[in-house]
Amino acid sequence: MMTYNISIIKGDGIGPEIVDEAIKVLDAVSYACGFTLNYNEYLMGGIAIDVTGKPLPEETVAGVLKSDACLFGAIGGDKWDKLPRELRPETGLLKFREAMGVYANLRPAIIYDELVNASTLKPEVIEGVDIMVVRELIGGIYFGQPRENDGFKAYNTMVYTKPEIVRIGKKAFELAMQRDKRVCSVDKANVLEVSQLWRDTMIELSADYPEVELTHMYVDNAAMQLVRNPKQFDVIVTGNIFGDILSDTASMVVGSIGLLPSASTGDKTAIYEPIHGSAPDIAGQGIANPIATIESAGMMLRYSLGEEAAADMIDAAIKRALKEGYRTKDLASFDAKKVVTTTEMGDVIANYINKK
Repeated sequence: MMTYNISIIKGDGIGPEIVDEAIKVLDAVSYACGFTLNYNEYLMGGIAIDVTGKPLPEETVAGVLKSDACLFGAIGGDKWDKLPRELRPETGLLKFREAMGVYANLRPAIIYDELVNASTLKPEVIEGVDIMVVRELIGGIYFGQPRENDGFKAYNTMVYTKPEIVRIGKKAFELAMQRDKRVCSVDKANVLEVSQLWRDTMIELSADYPEVELTHMYVDNAAMQLVRNPKQFDVIVTGNIFGDILSDTASMVVGSIGLLPSASTGDKTAIYEPIHGSAPDIAGQGIANPIATIESAGMMLRYSLGEEAAADMIDAAIKRALKEGYRTKDLASFDAKKVVTTTEMGDVIANYINKK
């Protein structure tokens, strides 16, 4: 029997609620498939500030690096927004990603047949949408130095090196080889030198993947095209800030930000998390949608642990729950037969594991 060590960071707001439901489903599927998951919980974000005075304790970094993968909820909230920037939860998250070396953020956007009506777009526009956004995660303007805000003038710098672009490009091309063999590289090469280097590097790299069709799109046009004709995309590869924005756009194309998982991968470890935030305004009410976190747990099984059958079981259980009409509050108006709480949705999906 295989045993895997999984680090858990629940975080703030709805983080503990949604991670608990993902663990519930992981326990069900690990039992069904005959492997063991050992969990070790660590602090990060606002709760870490409250307990330790720091958004990212050293023991969290050390513990996650020793684990096979990390399942992460969400961090942040109004409570900590007035702290100096270096002490805020979001700063801890950026440092965490950098320490983990997770340079590739994979964000799938797939439309469930049962939730076609949840999108504001027409069914004929979104039926069959299956996009993978590959976002570079530890470079670009979020990490660029120097940076300054003196109360009168503020600036950030966007920096990418060629090796950073090559490694994220390889990830995108390799994923495309497993999919429909199409990569759209998104940049702003008409005005940014950084983007021109990005585009030139992607063109050079494409020679190593002759089977993959490479196209280019400016980020403003890409945002428009995601809404106009999302089915034209297979794999989108882009930088940190553009990927942050476009993946949220893609989440609304498919209906709800509560449905989209993500995987942040690198050479040291991988972090799996929903793309949404901590939503402190609904924390503790039992109305948060845990599906994105449960899907993230499925991605962890597939990409880090190699447990393909278990990941398939989770996918099937989520689809069955949606087909049977179970909806959390955010999706209550879309063909709901029964509106359930966060915990109840976790129960339903866990109960459908390995059931015919």
